[in-house]
This record gives sequence, structure tokens and C-alpha cells, in this order.
Amino acid sequence: MAANHIFKAEGKWTSKPVSANQTKRFYSKSHTVIVEGKPVLDISAAKAFKGDPELYNPEDLMLSSLVSCHMMSYLYVCAQNQIEVLEYSDHAEATLEVAPDGSGRFIEARLNPKVIIANADKVDLAIALHTKANQLCFIANSCNFPVLHQASCEVSSL
Repeated sequence: MAANHIFKAEGKWTSKPVSANQTKRFYSKSHTVIVEGKPVLDISAAKAFKGDPELYNPEDLMLSSLVSCHMMSYLYVCAQNQIEVLEYSDHAEATLEVAPDGSGRFIEARLNPKVIIANADKVDLAIALHTKANQLCFIANSCNFPVLHQASCEVSSL
């Protein structure tokens, strides 16, 4: 039997005054997202879309969600397989395609997880478990684009 969980977020935006010399209407892209009991997220559009480059944007958050969810799924399957993970890092990137009409979509995400483990005899399994983690990842399962992995694994020298 499937279990359902409800997540809630509130978005808030307020119009900012327009300068007197502005000839066409431009809306600020900066806004907040509130999840009860957590710090407020200040968000804007990406710089390429006239947003505030110092704030997170939805594209940053989408890729961050993939990175985070994959890592947690991976640590889960490693624990199931008695692999002691000592460090985990990822340098991920995603490609956003923008159509001439202004619509857009991610066409692919590439995760590059690097793990350091304690078990020298489990390197091959540790790399293979990224496939299982991807199958379990809630966010990857919700995407309509490929989430690719180029995983690497090292054994701790300590």
C-alpha cells in the first residue's frame, strides 16, 4: 500500500515601485517562499532571466533537490549493504533549454558524486549502488528528463 505525505509551501511577492524613467513595465522577480517552521527562502529568477544573481533561483533549487535526494538515497542503500561512507561530494550540473517562445525545460541533469568509503573490497558495489539510489530517489522519479550519473569512489587511506 502506498503512503502519501503532504508538503506545503507559501510563496509571497509584492510589487516594487517602478522608476520614473522606466519605459516598459518590469516586475521584480524577487520573492520569498515560506515553509512553516523553517527559515524563509529569498528567491529570484536566474541572472539570465533578469533576476537577482545573489539569490537562489528555481533552477538552483531544482538541481539542489536532485543532489540532496540522490545523496540521501545513496547513503540509505550503502547502509543496507554495510558500506561505510566517510565522505560524499557532488559537482552537479543541469541543462536548461529555452525555446523561442520563452518556455523552457531541463533536458538533462548530470550528477558527479564522489564517495570515500572505508571498505576496500566494496568499491565496485559502492559505485553500482548509485543506480539503485537513482531508482529510489523521490526527486529523480519526479523528473521528466534524464538524471545521469558519473560516480567515482575512493578508499580512505586512514
